[in-house]
Amino acid sequence: MAQDLREWLAQAEGIGYLKRIDGADWDLEIGAAAALNAKRKNCPALLFDNVTGYPRGNRVLTNSTSSPNLVALVLDLPQNSSDMELSNALRQKLPEWDDHLDQFPPVMVEKGPILENIHSGGEINLFEFPVPRWHELDIGRYIGTASVVITRDPDTSQVNLGTYRIMAHNRNTTGFYISPGKHGRIHYEKYHARGERCPVAISVGHHPLLFRVACIEVAPGSEYNLAGIIGREPVRTLTEEVTGLPIPADAEIVIAGWCPPGKMLEEGPFGEWTGYYASKERPAPIIEVERVYHRNNPILLGSHNDLPPHDETYFHVLVKSAMLTNELIQSGVPDVRGAWLSEAGLYQLIVVSIKQRYAGHAKQAALLASQGRVGSYMGRYIIVVDEDIDPSDINEVLWAMCTRSDPEKDIDIIRRTRSSALDPMIRKPSTAYYNSRAVIDACKPYEWMTEFPQEIRIDPELARRVREKWGDILLCQ
Repeated sequence: MAQDLREWLAQAEGIGYLKRIDGADWDLEIGAAAALNAKRKNCPALLFDNVTGYPRGNRVLTNSTSSPNLVALVLDLPQNSSDMELSNALRQKLPEWDDHLDQFPPVMVEKGPILENIHSGGEINLFEFPVPRWHELDIGRYIGTASVVITRDPDTSQVNLGTYRIMAHNRNTTGFYISPGKHGRIHYEKYHARGERCPVAISVGHHPLLFRVACIEVAPGSEYNLAGIIGREPVRTLTEEVTGLPIPADAEIVIAGWCPPGKMLEEGPFGEWTGYYASKERPAPIIEVERVYHRNNPILLGSHNDLPPHDETYFHVLVKSAMLTNELIQSGVPDVRGAWLSEAGLYQLIVVSIKQRYAGHAKQAALLASQGRVGSYMGRYIIVVDEDIDPSDINEVLWAMCTRSDPEKDIDIIRRTRSSALDPMIRKPSTAYYNSRAVIDACKPYEWMTEFPQEIRIDPELARRVREKWGDILLCQ
């Protein structure tokens, strides 16, 4: 499996999922095109070239994992699968990857394409790359939206890869916003508590696998290993000369420098995955850039957020859904048939499908889903449905909720649960980020489910015959 972004682009084009756009402006047009593209079902990745004000060859890639086949290409899963087929395939892979994290640790090399160009001092100019202004109300241009931020824990020396938003303040300074509790923030807080500056390296162009691994919650220090086991070969890394951090040797663009204690600049607002400018302008740490590395004709990898579905939703939905299903099964909940985080709400709308075995089964599944590793962060609604409902089909889910639940009996509220500064329902500023959860039992009432009215279904064999005869007219082949 390729580690080089350019090889991956050739693979994406080979399966018909790469389109090129020529002549877009970095100011809003790239972001708008990425947003409109993500609204299409099975959308391709978009590669922008000849960006306004920049020489041809300085490119921007968006929508790298916005559709099922692109996610399957990145994670080495079967092509042309349904949502639940893809989720089930990923469910089988997750424990295998966990069990073999040490099989392909990163390897240190001395040379790599990232060393083709090295800038320092007055040569540094972050705007030599076509950094987009993604949304109309963004405070500025964000160079890190699909970034891999590399930091090291000063106590354990573990290296973390995380995806955090990075604003380009000027030629050699970036903003550095990380939510509380994230590993990268813990790292720089440890350095700052000692009165020391924190070393940081940021890859802003790379294989989409590295981007997505940096977004997944894994054991501390295991992101490079996870990328290795998924790609079935070790990630090649170089020791960055200023910070000493391991950077991807095959990356397109890497920025390296220091996050000093006590130095901040105004950062935000920025359009986030919730579909809102949820965090207002406020002081945030900075990175003083001392080195910029890039390949010839570099490719900046970006990810655009707006009203869902957008560039972020499908990948997160698929991975978190598979993780949640495994989590529920491992917790002892019997007959879990599947789980799905809706693209409309991402973490905020979780659906679990079960085959009811006893009174209270649905409530048990809902409560565990709401407060486990996946569902505890910024959730809002948890809906449990019967096994005949596809949790990834929001129309079926809403039908079940409307016809199989009674609001008086089947909705419970859990209070003072974990939220985030990105929650648009929390008035800013706030001293604590709490929200609540609505737990909805949308299953047939257990005590009389055998008496529940029979639903209307088309026999699978009849459906198959009709598709064979008239699928071209019905568009359902």
